[in-house]
Amino acid sequence: MVHQFINNGYHMVLDVNSGSVHEVDPLLYDTIRALSGRVADMRKPAPLSEEAKAGAAKELSGRYGEEELEEAFADVQELIDREELFAADVYQDYVTDFKKRETVVKALCLHVAHDCNLACRYCFAEEGEYHGRRALMSFEVGKKALDFLIENSGSRRNLEVDFFGGEPLLNWEVVKRLVEYGRSQEEPRQKKFRFTITTNGVLLNEEIMEFCNREMSNVVLSLDGRPEVNDRMRPFRDGSGSYARIVPKFQEFAEKRGERDYFVRGTFTRHNLDFAADVLHFADLGFEKLSVEPVVAPPEEEYAIREEDLEPILLQYDMLAAEYVKRRREGRGFTFFHFMLDLGQGPCVAKRLSGCGSGTEYLAVTPWGDLYPCHQFVGQERFLLGNVEDGVTNTRIRDEFKLCNVYAKAKCRDCFARFYCSGGCAANSWNFHGSITDAYDIGCEMQKKRIECSIMIQAALERV
Repeated sequence: MVHQFINNGYHMVLDVNSGSVHEVDPLLYDTIRALSGRVADMRKPAPLSEEAKAGAAKELSGRYGEEELEEAFADVQELIDREELFAADVYQDYVTDFKKRETVVKALCLHVAHDCNLACRYCFAEEGEYHGRRALMSFEVGKKALDFLIENSGSRRNLEVDFFGGEPLLNWEVVKRLVEYGRSQEEPRQKKFRFTITTNGVLLNEEIMEFCNREMSNVVLSLDGRPEVNDRMRPFRDGSGSYARIVPKFQEFAEKRGERDYFVRGTFTRHNLDFAADVLHFADLGFEKLSVEPVVAPPEEEYAIREEDLEPILLQYDMLAAEYVKRRREGRGFTFFHFMLDLGQGPCVAKRLSGCGSGTEYLAVTPWGDLYPCHQFVGQERFLLGNVEDGVTNTRIRDEFKLCNVYAKAKCRDCFARFYCSGGCAANSWNFHGSITDAYDIGCEMQKKRIECSIMIQAALERV
């Protein structure tokens, strides 16, 4: 399967099954396109048939001469011989029966606070309540969650725990105690914890920053962009804006983190379809690691992204990609999460085919210890998997998530992006289609554009 696109003047060819990416001239670009309908994916390299070359030559005869086309056919053949073009899909057999995989839990999202000091208008957690009651996780429940993770992680050494909410800093003392407990278990249990935290920053202070810089492998700082954009969607409960109070703290925190990982993470809505300006606003504030995600909301919400918004959104990604390259070349670059693409076919095959591992390798834990497939399913009783005392008891739901891979999703099978997006978000699929093996269509179009931009960026930067 071959995917071709032109982005910011770059002619790109992606051989989907091998993962090979080629920046080519217009002649080779058109030649590959003309051959694509005439050449089947190959289990082993084989010569181009005379029939295929003749058909392609006839299609392109008005634009290119015979000698040019012969050279282009030779270039195509060289890529075929290297198994970098028209390669067959070798992965489908790998996932024939994902259900038989041993279930190993490697990550937990600990909901240490079902409460929040902001009232974000798009919050899927309903100001931290998650369709239920306000609550803070006790140390005892959190400790049992970490024990559950250790006991269900098999031989895996590296484990991940994300402190989440609501706003986790509302339960800061428990966060600290859980980190201390986790560290105490590393040597005797032969495990290594990677702790992360997601915060709106309202309660950030020197002590919290110092602790996070020592103990947290990554910190996600929630902010939506320009002051008017952020304050419209992320107000305090009294309706006042949060930007002026939070930004100075985030700037101090980012500076103190140095080379440690962090991301300033925003959400764009229908009110700021020019979200590239918000990304660049972050960069101009001095932040170097950025993420701005599209809101996912029911279409009846006035801020929800609709199908008619896609064209301007996709143009924003193209514009942002061009500016991204420009700033990198000028020595004032930044990292944008959605442009971070591994063209080396990493990570492991299972990860690329099955995605985040929600419901199997990755689970969310409520303040009272219930287990759900991920934070977006919390409060939906159909997806209750069990609890930290008894473990996963709803194996039927777990087994449904085991089969959640790109070959189980009809929309993914013939999509060029499948090995990069891994089939998209199961929660979004459920919320829009009532199935975890469908796909959120608007999100798919944005993801495909982001992948194209990412590929173009790498080609552009390699030219320098």
